[in-house]
Amino acid sequence: MTATWILLILLIIAAASFFLGRARAIACAGGDSRALHSLPGHYSWATVLVTLLPALLLLALLEISAALTPAGTLAVVILALAALAWSLRRITPVFRARATVERGVLALLILAACVAIATTAGIVLSMLFETLNFFVQYDWREFFLSATWAPRFQGGSELGFLPLLWGTLYISLIALIFAVPVGLFAAIYMAEYAGRRIRAVVKPGIEILAGIPTIVYGLFALITVGPLLRDYFAQPLGLGASGSSVMTAGLVMGIMLIPFVSSLSDDIIAQVPQSLRDGSLGLGATRSETIRQVILPAALPGIVGAVLLAASRAIGETMIVVLGAGAAAKLSLNPFEAMTTITVKIVSQLTGDSDFAAPETLVAFALGLTLFAITLCLNVLALAIVRKYREQYE
Repeated sequence: MTATWILLILLIIAAASFFLGRARAIACAGGDSRALHSLPGHYSWATVLVTLLPALLLLALLEISAALTPAGTLAVVILALAALAWSLRRITPVFRARATVERGVLALLILAACVAIATTAGIVLSMLFETLNFFVQYDWREFFLSATWAPRFQGGSELGFLPLLWGTLYISLIALIFAVPVGLFAAIYMAEYAGRRIRAVVKPGIEILAGIPTIVYGLFALITVGPLLRDYFAQPLGLGASGSSVMTAGLVMGIMLIPFVSSLSDDIIAQVPQSLRDGSLGLGATRSETIRQVILPAALPGIVGAVLLAASRAIGETMIVVLGAGAAAKLSLNPFEAMTTITVKIVSQLTGDSDFAAPETLVAFALGLTLFAITLCLNVLALAIVRKYREQYE
């Protein structure tokens, strides 16, 4: 019997325990629910919790240990029935069912929090072990300090991290330079100037950009933006002859990031107390001066969070870079040259028939762990900025 059928049986037992617990509580009170310590519903849910939790724990242990045999299935069902019988026997008019339910809900909330923490720890540890295997085979100094990226599965690979880091930061910087001013100005307009009718049209129109798949943005960069930049800027200025460039990927990625900046900044600006606006206007400041000197400083922690979210999204983007910026790993200041990012090379190194134990494959885990460390540092920096200004304006 599969785990699905066992869960179905447990749900049936739980449904029965819900009604049996309520009936037992009312019967113990002589039919008068006012004589009970807790509400009848608390007795029902207390019975369900006591019935399900031990059985679900045993089922999880059997599933993890691959010991879910017919005997194990029978043990799960017997445990659930035994827990049901025990929970019904302990029901009395003075039984504190509400406290039991609250403790059970608290345990579920703690479990949910632990799942998030355990997932993050599992991701980091899985990358860490493979990264250590990579550095056993490849010198870490060559990885972090070399400016050449030339993987060759036949041997003699040069796996320098610097060109990939430069491409990632360069493309992300161009995207943020375009997205942050446009998104922030759009948020200021919607929060401070636009009327209800205009806001009802503009805000959904901007947020539509967030729902477009990244592959569509990549095709837009490949077919439209890249050729336009090549024909009207790169070739006339003598800076390049290819449609795949840092500028192409950066601009299209910036368009994608606009709703992340504008929507979050709009919500943060709208939450600034009206008293700050009234006080500034009452002292003779104009609306623009109020926005610049009062509203934006007060909303700065939230705006920093919006920019951080956009930066993290830009650093982790892959499809737009593949189609818009190419796959060349190089160090160059020319924004009209093709470059690549860390995420693109992670995908390319793990794609195809390759030796999983080779350093050319394991380097993907080193790149992933390094990218995780970079984003973690960005988070810590943003958190420090947010705390500093939050203390100043609270």
